[in-house]
Amino acid sequence: MSSTLLTALRACLVTLVLTGVLYPLAVTGGARLLFRHEADGSLITDKRGQVVGSALIGQGFTRDAYFQPRLSAAGSGYDATASSGSNLGPTSQKLRDRAVAEVERLRRENPEAPGPVPAELVTTSASGLDPHLSPEAARWQAPRVARARGVAPARVLSVLDSHVEERSLGVLGEPRVNVLALNLALDRQFGRPEVQGAPVGAAP
Repeated sequence: MSSTLLTALRACLVTLVLTGVLYPLAVTGGARLLFRHEADGSLITDKRGQVVGSALIGQGFTRDAYFQPRLSAAGSGYDATASSGSNLGPTSQKLRDRAVAEVERLRRENPEAPGPVPAELVTTSASGLDPHLSPEAARWQAPRVARARGVAPARVLSVLDSHVEERSLGVLGEPRVNVLALNLALDRQFGRPEVQGAPVGAAP
């Protein structure tokens, strides 16, 4: 009985060390060696070198001079500790009312925008943290951004088009635009609009 118990304890200890210590250290070390940027959280910095967010986590932008991301139901919005969708079904009156209100807001803020409001701008992502928009949803906002920055829409579209990410490995996913990276690129190209000192990356 005692020998069986000792064998079980040794097996438990060896397994604990292998899977709880050595394996995580090896994976973490390998990731930092081969993919340091991703292993450190895919952090994004501004032109001053200050970290303003992660390429993997969306954040809110409300000022006219910036592209706006998808809505978020994660916590109070874009909360990485409370990732979730709204869980509202297609027959939900609350979902319908919210979508109608968002369409009205977007129409009011984007009077020059062409065509109907893209559906992804009035719905939340499943995670609530989606940092990307489709190029079409971003282009829909371009006239507002150009007007707020006092530049020609073609110049804003040029920056946008240069930040379109193609399908991963050529086949996975859809073309997309990282909203935070795009807004930072606008500030580098045209300067940062100063409104009460609100920086990019702090839900301006």
